[in-house]
Amino acid sequence: MEYASLKNAFQTIFSRYESPRIFFAPGRINLIGEHTDYNGGYVFPASISFGTYAVALKRNDRKIRLYSLNFKESGIIEVDLDTLTYNKAHQWANYPKGMVKEILAITPNIITGFDVLYYGNIPNGAGLSSSASIEMVTGVLLDKLYELSLDRIQLIKISQYVENTYIGVNSGIMDQFAIGMGKRNHAILLDCNTLEYTYAPLSLNHYDIVIMNTNKRRELADSKYNERRSECERARSDLQIALNIKHLGDLSIDRFEANKHLIKNEKDQKRAKHAVYENARTKQALEALQANDLHLFGQLMNQSHLSLQHDYEVTGIELDTIVSAAWEEPGVLGARMTGAGFGGCAIALVPSDQVEAFKTNVNTTYTEKIGYDASFYVAAIGDGAKELKTEGVL
Repeated sequence: MEYASLKNAFQTIFSRYESPRIFFAPGRINLIGEHTDYNGGYVFPASISFGTYAVALKRNDRKIRLYSLNFKESGIIEVDLDTLTYNKAHQWANYPKGMVKEILAITPNIITGFDVLYYGNIPNGAGLSSSASIEMVTGVLLDKLYELSLDRIQLIKISQYVENTYIGVNSGIMDQFAIGMGKRNHAILLDCNTLEYTYAPLSLNHYDIVIMNTNKRRELADSKYNERRSECERARSDLQIALNIKHLGDLSIDRFEANKHLIKNEKDQKRAKHAVYENARTKQALEALQANDLHLFGQLMNQSHLSLQHDYEVTGIELDTIVSAAWEEPGVLGARMTGAGFGGCAIALVPSDQVEAFKTNVNTTYTEKIGYDASFYVAAIGDGAKELKTEGVL
């Protein structure tokens, strides 16, 4: 789809013929470091070329009209600046509404509403963070349309706050950070405790990152995500009886092993083990990439998936099947689930000249066991959320 098509759709749907502005926020993959963000550990995400587009114009009144090409059946959802409370019937539109509500609370400069058309090409429910993408594209839209000059980290924190308090998903900051701060052909090593970050060039040589979508939708708000977070918080509280720590991410593997007996519940202990070991793997993964050791990086990916499968228990038959099939393919250096789990996507590091055979073979194995096809995408690592030039192809 060309930008012109999006503009035409906006003008047709809203009966407005001025030229609108176009904004974009990517989705993200996490190379390694899963469920470590809310445990004060490291993550290693990258923004991808798929994402959410927002086409917008300011209005002269206080109305906000929202429309999504992905949810045409919802039609135009109309609210105004004074009625931004969560409304279950508004479904997807609650994400932008929450962003407007929170940004409105910190600035007096939004005095008129706007019309906005959204279009996303992130597979819905795939675990590539479409929710944070729509939040961040709305934040950038507001920042630019109303000349707010918001600090990008502040905008990222607002987006996470909306996810936690307005939407009700107790997620960490990784998704919004990766989407807000993404850089073309780079991953980000992020300390979720301090928000200190390092850009790491992704020199994959003759390999591609292949995204494998299980096509099992995952509904994060209804999943066991919040349950896992509670289990980790209990484990941390048990450890704090004897240890001066703020997060599980503060622990080395050795210190965890010496004190894990303090965690009363066996299940909580397994969850904490994953958080600590995964954090160590993530730091090691940066060193592997800096040393151009893709084989070690792939091994760490494999270890990560096994930990998510057995200690954190967030994979499921679909993700385990597709990752196991990927491991069997010649030349594949590593594969793991990415995102919160419970369906969604996995990633694999595949020789560039074998990508097509990889897709065919993995899908055959997956379909035989699961009963329906998976989908495959080669991940291009792109920039973070921004306003776009007015011409080009999506």
